[in-house]
Order: sequence, then C-alpha cells, then structure tokens
Amino acid sequence: MSGQFTHRLAEPVDLPALEQLMQLSIRRLIGEYFDDLRLEASFEIMGLDTGLIRDRTYFVIESGQRIVGGGGWSRRATMFGGDHTSGRDDRLLDPKIEPARIRAMYTHPDFVRRGIGRLVLEQCEEAAEREGFGSLELVATVAGEPFYLSAGYIVTERFDVPTSLGVSVPCARMMKDLKISRV
Repeated sequence: MSGQFTHRLAEPVDLPALEQLMQLSIRRLIGEYFDDLRLEASFEIMGLDTGLIRDRTYFVIESGQRIVGGGGWSRRATMFGGDHTSGRDDRLLDPKIEPARIRAMYTHPDFVRRGIGRLVLEQCEEAAEREGFGSLELVATVAGEPFYLSAGYIVTERFDVPTSLGVSVPCARMMKDLKISRV
C-alpha cells in the first residue's frame, strides 16, 4: 500500500462528498456489468447508510484532501442499502453468535486497484474483531464479488433483489470467518 492514502472515520460533514463518490462509483464501476435499466435499479438497493457514520463505523480514504474511497462495517442487522432502502433492521447483533456486516464500500473509479478497498476492508475487519465479532458477512454486487473473493470471503448464497423498475439486481451473500483467516 502506498503512503499516498490516509484513512479516518467519516464525519457528517463528509456526506456530500461520499454521496458523489457513491454515485460515480456505481455508475462507472457497476455500470460496466449492467444495462441502463438494471444500473438505475441498483440505486434502489445501494447507497450510503448514515447510521454507519453515527455509529462511527464508516471509514473514508483520502488522497490529500480528496475522498477517494469509503466503506464501513456494522454491528446492526441491516445487510445492505442506504437510508432510502426498505427492509432495514437496526437491531444490534450479538457478536458471540452473529457476524458483523461489511457495508457501503465505494472507490473512486480513477483510484481502483490501488489498495483502497483492501485498506477499508482491513480497517473494518480489525474494528469488528476488537468488538468481539468472529465473522463478517456482506452482500456483494457482481462488480465487488471478485474483490471480496480475493480477500478471503466465500459465497454462501446467490439471490436477486427485486426493484420498482421491474428488474432485479443480482447479488451474492458472502462471509468470512475471522478466526480461520487469522491463523
């Protein structure tokens, strides 16, 4: 990892920059995999969950003063989506028996394959482990799945998420056992 990137916890003041990052990342990176309709439908199931910022579990990656990546983890039951996504569950997870969640990972398209995603994921995994979680779970898009596989996550389920646009978005539930990966 190059020393050109720094990381910190996100603050509410970062929300406009994070929203722009998310929009650009979805359009350019996920857009490589989907037609226009399915790309627009993706915005229904993806987005920034401001609860992660309130919970102090969302990291930003900066190059100078520019936010070039972000992502977080959660001790809450919601698996994916932004503030606007239906089916949210703010119940606190039990770290003894439930996995923490990896959530809302986005990288600026001009900065992909430079270690930003790895840096975010490492920060999330370490923070969740410090809070007593032994495993992590996430929902990946087709664009993110290869990255998570390379980081030691395994696919446990494939499913389609229906949207109001009449198309579904393919996703994969993935998991990582921190106890096994740290041996």
